[in-house]
Amino acid sequence: MSSATPIPDSHGSLTERRKAETRMAIARAAAGLFVRHGLRATRAEDIARAAGIAPRTFYRYFATKEEAVAPLYAAGADRWIQAVRDAPPDLSVPQALEHAVRHTLTPGAAVSKESWHWIRTLIRLTDTSPAVRRVWAEVCQTSERTLAEALAQRLPKPADSVAAPTFAAAVVSAAVRVAITTWASVDAPAEDDTGPATLALRNLEALRGFPWGDA
Repeated sequence: MSSATPIPDSHGSLTERRKAETRMAIARAAAGLFVRHGLRATRAEDIARAAGIAPRTFYRYFATKEEAVAPLYAAGADRWIQAVRDAPPDLSVPQALEHAVRHTLTPGAAVSKESWHWIRTLIRLTDTSPAVRRVWAEVCQTSERTLAEALAQRLPKPADSVAAPTFAAAVVSAAVRVAITTWASVDAPAEDDTGPATLALRNLEALRGFPWGDA
């Protein structure tokens, strides 16, 4: 019997990476059209054309035009959670969360100032389109589970607190989500005192009394 070590499937990894790149290209094309022309005036065929693909290729990745922006919502959530993971290990949980907010929600840090105009439009679409709101809700639900995993690495682990990271993630996610949606509902610049980073930090400050344990 051969004891050869299995060779990693590099072709499969490359294929998945290309698929992810295509999904993001479609998402950016969709967002650009939604910002310039609005959701109602944009067809899936328009998105496909803007992304340089055939309509049938579009439908291999997304069932509807509204679903096409899911990768952008997910990218923002993933960026925020990764910043929580990457926060210096000597920081407490509240400090790590504040570090992540400053890193990801401050215009010009992880996201350019110009991109926040797109973000505002995409968030506002959740108020006017039930289909987009479902996409946003699904992304939020997924990111909340992922944040719970990240917080589990920092929170104390007593035997009876299995649900603690899940509860903490729900509270923190709500604080940050409310900050972003509150900012998006008005026309204030993203970098001033009513910007998403400032609002999120204020919301997190209100959680100072949250039972973080010894973390």
